[in-house]
Amino acid sequence: MIEKKHAEDELLSLSGIQHFHFCKRQWALIHIERQWEENLQTTEGRFLHERVDNPFLKECRGDVVLSRAFPLVSYQLGLYGMADVIEYIRSENGISLTGYEGLWKMRPVEYKRGKPKIDERDEVQLC
Repeated sequence: MIEKKHAEDELLSLSGIQHFHFCKRQWALIHIERQWEENLQTTEGRFLHERVDNPFLKECRGDVVLSRAFPLVSYQLGLYGMADVIEYIRSENGISLTGYEGLWKMRPVEYKRGKPKIDERDEVQLC
């Protein structure tokens, strides 16, 4: 059994990685000081996530199975969060998936509103 390096109350939100990469002060305001104000862009983003955030909605597209609102936690890294989507892709050297034949590789998918950023602030959340 792997020893937990972090207690439950020490875990940091995965969504904070993007904020921290973009601006450490923004991260502190949102995740430490809990200062957050909705605006048009965040409201639109929340509405776009409504379909994605349904953990009971599963989709099968040929050799790809989609699982939504997938909870994630790592006591080793001290992180918790929710993956928008995990794509399970049929593969010769993957893992077994309950209810499906064969082996599958997992690939996280993170939905973002707007245009791709010129830096890697959105990609760091997937690492």
